[in-house]
Amino acid sequence: MGCVSAVPVPQPRTAGPAATARSGGGGRRALAAALLLGAAGAAVALIASGQIWAEGTAAVGGGSVPLDADGRDVTGVPAALGIVGLAALVAVFAVRGAGRVLVAALLALSGAGAAVAAFLGASDSAALDEKAAKTTGDSAATVDALTHTAWPYVTVVGGVLILLAGALALLYGRRWPGMSGRYERPAPAGAGGPGGGPGGRGRAGRTAPAVDPDRPEDLWKALDRGEDPTRES
Repeated sequence: MGCVSAVPVPQPRTAGPAATARSGGGGRRALAAALLLGAAGAAVALIASGQIWAEGTAAVGGGSVPLDADGRDVTGVPAALGIVGLAALVAVFAVRGAGRVLVAALLALSGAGAAVAAFLGASDSAALDEKAAKTTGDSAATVDALTHTAWPYVTVVGGVLILLAGALALLYGRRWPGMSGRYERPAPAGAGGPGGGPGGRGRAGRTAPAVDPDRPEDLWKALDRGEDPTRES
């Protein structure tokens, strides 16, 4: 009878440590980029909204009075959405799963809304017309020699940066860590749960170590665990 040689069966290839490291590195880079873009975009939108967006004059008694309007006079939307975007950027790390997707979408929408509102306000004259009417006492008065500055377009850039941060959160947010619960105080031994109860095991399935009242270091360790070292076991 002839010998039958064993033929090795090819095994499915799994992602190696290098591929895993590359994937994790991409998530960390996206996280850093989102934080930078979101924070910078919110700061730009808030600062640029407080600058002069439009200038002009109003005719009063044969002369003219200079008038100007900042971004908040024209529209308060970019500044408000900048604050919303900044809050959403922080909240992204406080939630997980579907909640993180919703907050990331809010971040992106706040950036888009701020950019659109600033772009529409770049050529607006209603704010200066209102100031001209108040200055002259004539409700039909309008502003003359109207000019616009570049600050509305700077605000648009801020909104776009927030939008990009939201897009990164939507694409890579599931890989990002959340707020750690490692500093939460564990339940004391015997506080209940499986194996809990007076004199029983704690939630982690471990009994508290014995405390020697003659050893000060044991007393301090017991206090640090939240135990009463004077209680007799």
